[in-house]
Amino acid sequence: MYKVSNHAIKKVAIMGLDNSGKTSIVLCLKGVKNLLSFYSLNPTKGIKIDEFETLGTKFNIWDFGGQEQFRNDYLLNFNDNIKGTNKIIFVIDIQDPERYNLALDFLKKIIDLIIQIKLNIEVSIFLHKYDPDLELLNKKFNYKKAKKLVIDIKKLIPSTFPFTIEKSSIYTIFQKSAID
Repeated sequence: MYKVSNHAIKKVAIMGLDNSGKTSIVLCLKGVKNLLSFYSLNPTKGIKIDEFETLGTKFNIWDFGGQEQFRNDYLLNFNDNIKGTNKIIFVIDIQDPERYNLALDFLKKIIDLIIQIKLNIEVSIFLHKYDPDLELLNKKFNYKKAKKLVIDIKKLIPSTFPFTIEKSSIYTIFQKSAID
């Protein structure tokens, strides 16, 4: 862990396939609320590092571009890329069932490397784009496939390995507040 003026920097690695929503999650973590920022995103090429402070904690977010040409390099250089990491967020696009198996294969390789290297890293798996009214807006979405994905993730990861599975979305529901 790195030290900066008496504050530890938390290193978070965000990994997953291309177009899974990793960069959108980074923007949300940084506090970006302008929706136009999300529409003009380009695919991340290689690793993009963002450093920011929120709630009194400094974060160093490593956004790993998910294109196939980069994924193999991440695995080959995993120990160097992950050094000093406090948490890995692995992102799976819940709305892309055709790529579930590819995402699970990449996740498995990452978990195997963590175990092989004996790293103590917190791992969260985000089932991303789990947007409000998903079943109404996306007729291709299938809850049975999503439930099977969760079962497949649990089968893939050894029972002794600590991890969490979370639903995530960058969309918010209608909010209102009084104006003074």
